[in-house]
Amino acid sequence: MSLIETMLRTHPHPPAQFETLQSAIVAADACLAEAAPEELRNCIRIDLDCADVCLATGSLLSRIGAGNVELRQAQLRACLLACQLCETECMHHAKRHEHCRICAQACRSCHEACARLLEAPPRAH
Repeated sequence: MSLIETMLRTHPHPPAQFETLQSAIVAADACLAEAAPEELRNCIRIDLDCADVCLATGSLLSRIGAGNVELRQAQLRACLLACQLCETECMHHAKRHEHCRICAQACRSCHEACARLLEAPPRAH
């Protein structure tokens, strides 16, 4: 386990998207390492986009205390969409590439977490 992974896992309020972020980054790298990465070009792009959105979402949600509810919800909707797109794309390759199957699974979990957070009542300022 890397130092960053250890720090995130032991944080009192770890970002909900941690595993998706990690999976998307690793999946993109694994796609690049395949014999014909050009066949996975769209998958790589979506993996990296998803990782960036998850990182921004995790950063925003890790700020404890008052915050702008509209911004938080907009970011959660963006993360939900990014995870949905990434899961769909990775599922196209899941039978041939195990890393895509794992990434799709992580995206599904993150999508569900974002949906639960969107349904939760807003915190008071």
